Amino acid sequence: MLEELNPEVEKRLEKAVMKVFSTSDFHKASIREVAESAGVSFTTIYKHYESKERLLFTFVNLWMSKLTDRIEDHLKGIEDQKEKLRKVFWLHLDYYERNEGLGRILFMTLPMKTWMNDRTFDQKRRVGLILEVLKNGQKNGTINPHVRAGILLDFMLGFIQRTFFMWILRGKQEPLTKDANYLFEMVW
Repeated sequence: MLEELNPEVEKRLEKAVMKVFSTSDFHKASIREVAESAGVSFTTIYKHYESKERLLFTFVNLWMSKLTDRIEDHLKGIEDQKEKLRKVFWLHLDYYERNEGLGRILFMTLPMKTWMNDRTFDQKRRVGLILEVLKNGQKNGTINPHVRAGILLDFMLGFIQRTFFMWILRGKQEPLTKDANYLFEMVW
């Protein structure tokens, strides 16, 4: 971004980005829609974000950093690696339940390859936290040391994604976290 955006305008944009991208296909969503919803000019958005992708990725990274902050905070004081991993699993489900729009964007509309290839993609801290738990569990023998930690991470995050997707598809009849402990034991 070139210059700081007025915080009030940024809040309106954040709300509009969530609304537009969580309710429509990524390729059909437009900056004009976001601009209208936020009461911001089309030019202002382009001036600060350069493209529809950069606009969305900026806010997705912001929202994901809040999840990472929660994970980091909740892991303090937990010694047992299984319980740390259980907490990570639960926090993801809880966060996506509380931020359903973000879950919809991440798992249903965002072209993941495009986001991951973008220079703004920044999930190293969250991924690093989870990998640390997995690797420590492997070192102390509570987690299978014969499977690469990255594969274990992919499995767990894929399981979370599928769980969220099916929660939406089934009409969100119960809290997403309701069966978190049973689901976690399946992952474990």
